[in-house]
Amino acid sequence: MAKGKEQTGGLTAKEIKDLRVLAQFTSVYCRVHHREKKAPLEDPRPELAPLRLENYPLCAECRDFLAYAIERRVRCPLEPKPVCKHCPVHCYKPGHREKVREIMRFSGKYLILRGRLDLLWHYFF
Repeated sequence: MAKGKEQTGGLTAKEIKDLRVLAQFTSVYCRVHHREKKAPLEDPRPELAPLRLENYPLCAECRDFLAYAIERRVRCPLEPKPVCKHCPVHCYKPGHREKVREIMRFSGKYLILRGRLDLLWHYFF
């Protein structure tokens, strides 16, 4: 088992960070675009506990999307897991890849315009 995976129950610190950014961006996108009742994504897997998914309320559609995206990332067969946008194998169903691009593009710009300059690094790389 890789050094970083021993401490987080199967996910490296980088993978946890990437998934947390995805959850945060999905939450921002949902808050601005959807008016339905929101609740956090509940996932009982202990390796996802560091994500603190309870901090990201989402509508049912966005919860389904985030659950799908997390599942794809966790089950990625490549080692080390690349950032999805640089991956040579695209495992998302048709439509989901465009959705994640839309979410990341909108939320990145939204947060940067509201002072989250630390996200510039993730936005460009």
